[in-house]
Amino acid sequence: MQTTRQRILDYLEQGGSASARQLAHAFGMTPANLRRHLSILQMRGLVTPIGCHPAEGRGRPEQIYALKSTGKNSDLEPLARALLSTLAASGLPRRVDARSESLAKTLLGSFDPPSGQFTQRLVASVRRLEPLGYKPRWEARPQGPQMVLGRCPYAAIIADHPELCRMDAHLLEELLAAPVEQTAKLQPGPHRIPQCVFVMRQTV
Repeated sequence: MQTTRQRILDYLEQGGSASARQLAHAFGMTPANLRRHLSILQMRGLVTPIGCHPAEGRGRPEQIYALKSTGKNSDLEPLARALLSTLAASGLPRRVDARSESLAKTLLGSFDPPSGQFTQRLVASVRRLEPLGYKPRWEARPQGPQMVLGRCPYAAIIADHPELCRMDAHLLEELLAAPVEQTAKLQPGPHRIPQCVFVMRQTV
């Protein structure tokens, strides 16, 4: 049987990030007990806080935790931070949205322009995003299809660089040739795993 701490690590590996309350709900534990396990994992260098969810009502903001990068991935985190900070300080391009769009195009590289029915473009987009570290899927909704990103590859630095969320939107707009709007950011999805949701505003 898996220990509680291993289950927490597996949950964060799959979902990217979560608060103590979300983890406690998923495992049927009290938040206080869950935080004790998180503290031990944090002391062991296995998890790290990456930001906060806004408080509901008058409560305190909830800290969000993610796996701490180890091995060769740990070398990439400070590099990514430095590159993004340097890009922001350079002023080229000046606007945050322009920087995010530029990052998205660079990340995608060369690719064939979208074609075919919109459903085919959604399927192709999922295939293109999977190797980039996302866990994407698309869902049909009455208001239009939506793309769900079940894992944030940038969880360790997203608190310092929220422009990466806009980059994700640009990625989808490039892949789908349609405008998108983010309607959820690291919100609990199935099994309380945090996910980001983007709604497609046009499907033609």
